[in-house]
Amino acid sequence: MAFFPVVFLLISLAPLVSSQDPDEDSSAVPRGCGWGPVRPYTLLCDLDSVWGVAVESAAAGGALVAILLGLVLLCRLRHMSEAEKRSGVGPILLLLLGILGLFGLSFAYLIERDEQLCVLRRALWGLLFALCFSCLLVQGVRLRRLGRERRSPGGCTLTGLALGLSAVQGIIAAEWLLLTVLREGRAACQYLPLDFSLACSYVLVLLLAALGAATCALCGKTQQWRCNAIWLLATCLLSLLLWVAWVGFYLYGNAWLGRSPDWDEPALAIALVAQGWLLLLFHAVPEAHSCLRPPPQPSAPDYFDTSQAPSRMRETSFDEDIPLSHRQFVENQGYGFDENTAGLRTGGHHNGNTAPRPSAPFRSNVYQPTEMTMILNGGAVSSHTVPSAPPTYTGRQLW
Repeated sequence: MAFFPVVFLLISLAPLVSSQDPDEDSSAVPRGCGWGPVRPYTLLCDLDSVWGVAVESAAAGGALVAILLGLVLLCRLRHMSEAEKRSGVGPILLLLLGILGLFGLSFAYLIERDEQLCVLRRALWGLLFALCFSCLLVQGVRLRRLGRERRSPGGCTLTGLALGLSAVQGIIAAEWLLLTVLREGRAACQYLPLDFSLACSYVLVLLLAALGAATCALCGKTQQWRCNAIWLLATCLLSLLLWVAWVGFYLYGNAWLGRSPDWDEPALAIALVAQGWLLLLFHAVPEAHSCLRPPPQPSAPDYFDTSQAPSRMRETSFDEDIPLSHRQFVENQGYGFDENTAGLRTGGHHNGNTAPRPSAPFRSNVYQPTEMTMILNGGAVSSHTVPSAPPTYTGRQLW
């Protein structure tokens, strides 16, 4: 549906480059259209109506940027390895399609209206806006899931949800046309501005829902996607302000200035182009950049940098590798070694019975297994490793 206005405009603009009738009065040709298009396409080149030329230039530039951005995303899709980024490509492409439709529909307001053109305007206006705001809503749902659960629904699921939400506005627009044009027999170009605004109420509901989803996405636990949520929130806020501005001017501003029928079409055309560029700059381009950005590579630790400890190094305690039984024996050996050293310094100790304590040379004759011996023997002291004491050994009584 979004390509339909573009195809229609290409067909309708085919006879633009045509020669003027030499018998026609030159005063009837607007300034700037001497060698350009003829009626009903004179707003495309009329220099007296500057808004037409400005809208035409802005819409053409925006459509070109949207097409190039969509082609870049399609070409780089196979190089995206992260599932979280691939899930956002579908809604972005659908949004670019809706933006292209907004820019294409703006050309319909630069042509003198007739019955078929008015039907096209009324049918596609709300549908294209609903498509764009549905993409914003599903992006908010995606960022909310990524912030809380660090995973996102599939790109096809999000795209189907956006299409389903925008189809509701298509049904509303079709019923409005059937009731006013076919049933009541009114002309398609004869409608009240209030009826036109009320027919877009569902679009405003989608925009408010997208604003709420973007606000909830900022409350996620993951900091990685917070920047995307900020861009989405800014897009929704600016879109809401734009809608309040153009609806207020369309309903009350023209009547207050006394330009009610003359400035209706310029107001709608400018709203289309402004909304298209706003979506393109504040959401489509940042989201495309986030999807195309390569994942961060883990940096190697700098072992020559002494300002901070390396991330993968930790203090190693050799006591953790020793079993509990071996560790207790090592502590006992350390305690015995301390006593032995104290004995060497004092020349021997005396117990409570005033008996001389064995000196260090006598105690050194007793075999004491080392730590390595205990580890090799599996923690058990074997009989062939430790010799038995001689019969004349009286050291136990001395202790």
